Amino acid sequence: MKKVFIAAVALLLGLGSLNAQNTFRGIVKYRVESTGKVAITIKPEQSVFEMKVYDNQILSGQTVQTGMKVAQAIDFSPYISLLAANDIELESYTGDGKFLIREEMKKATLDSGYIVDKEPGHYYYEEVDETQQMLGYTAHKLIMHRYDEEGNDNPATCWYTTEIGPEYCLVLGSIKGFPLVYTQELGEGRAITYTATEIVKGKVKETDMLLPAGYKDASGEEFETFQREMKEAFELLQ
Repeated sequence: MKKVFIAAVALLLGLGSLNAQNTFRGIVKYRVESTGKVAITIKPEQSVFEMKVYDNQILSGQTVQTGMKVAQAIDFSPYISLLAANDIELESYTGDGKFLIREEMKKATLDSGYIVDKEPGHYYYEEVDETQQMLGYTAHKLIMHRYDEEGNDNPATCWYTTEIGPEYCLVLGSIKGFPLVYTQELGEGRAITYTATEIVKGKVKETDMLLPAGYKDASGEEFETFQREMKEAFELLQ
């Protein structure tokens, strides 16, 4: 079965939380760089990334993870307003464009990413018995093997710690542990690498893990229908 790559802004998930892996509370800051064979432009505002951590919770932007639960608030209201200004209505959707997306992740599904799979278009993680100190934490080496459609391996080295966050980080990488260096493959030779540059302890409260109010729960099917209708509506603007 072909595995799906999970992007930093991919739509995510929700299930019963696991026990906290530790009690770290703070902010992890990253540098974001283009590292693929094909360079991509990263705007200044996109060159930094951070994740707030409170025990087994992680918040990044409009995405929050609690144990194995992840929810993402997505705001399409500016696009709804643009369509309304041009007297264009969606086929069935009548809301304000503010969605709260949840999806359940299973431990077995995440663990399957560590099973060797060399099929074209697939990937797997290889744990390596090697550690180093990074920003005061013990970092473990992980190699992501990604096979292109021709079956060629395009390995990327990642580093993670087990001293921060829940057992799995679903916000970035969907790996066991918390990523300190992680390369995200975007296809067609493009890739971006997140490298932790600073870890700030404290300054995070449990209330910081709350997503903004005003977003309505939507199923994956409902959101897919909305996206299809949006695509069709914007074709009318061209």
